[in-house]
Amino acid sequence: MNRKFYIYRGDDDSGEYVEYETKVDEGMVVLDTVLKIQEESAQDLGVRWNCKAGKCGSCSAEVNGNPKLMCMCRMDTLPENEPVVISPMKAFPIVKDLVCDVSWNFEQNRKIEPFTPAPNVEWKMYQHDVDRVQEFRKCIECYLCQNVCHVLRNHGKYDGFIGPRFMARTASLDMHPLDTVDRRSDLKERFGIGYCNITKCCTEVCPECIHITDNAIIPLKERVADRFFDRLRTLWARCRKFFSVE
Repeated sequence: MNRKFYIYRGDDDSGEYVEYETKVDEGMVVLDTVLKIQEESAQDLGVRWNCKAGKCGSCSAEVNGNPKLMCMCRMDTLPENEPVVISPMKAFPIVKDLVCDVSWNFEQNRKIEPFTPAPNVEWKMYQHDVDRVQEFRKCIECYLCQNVCHVLRNHGKYDGFIGPRFMARTASLDMHPLDTVDRRSDLKERFGIGYCNITKCCTEVCPECIHITDNAIIPLKERVADRFFDRLRTLWARCRKFFSVE
């Protein structure tokens, strides 16, 4: 059957939604239809994709207002009697059509202190330690979580918040039993963990089903709170410092 599509055409300065129509066959995903439209009537349509298997994170977009991987969004899950509206991610600058500039994310990644084990330590881990951090390593860096985060998308805190994807990466390092770096000051000051009010929107859109909020951000918040906002702990630290000086 034939379906109508409205696809954003333009860049970050100006653009519009252009109407297209193409035949949709059984089993097709949104990326299939976009590439079909590109072949048939819009050879200059900008779209980023690679694996077409939901593992590279390249084809992130918004389908009918919902952040999706286009290669994992089946056409038969969308209302048949309505046109399909395809937009680029709204949290990042638009290069062309559906292609966004996501280089800001790589800048945030460089802010995180890398994995640093103690010298001459025995590399021995328990399985439960492996399982705890393995979840975060499933991330395919589609940046859909960054795209829906209200701190970035609605409030534009790009200078003070690294976003849920990199909170998850920080958690994977901070929870590693062999790592020695204390990142709590960075989380509080440079990474802006206090901006997150745990709405779980990042978790809801994650195609790898990573529990970003519950398993990464909330434990990091607890560690920051223990260090900087626990009055008993602060008093005890001051007492130890005082008596050690005496």
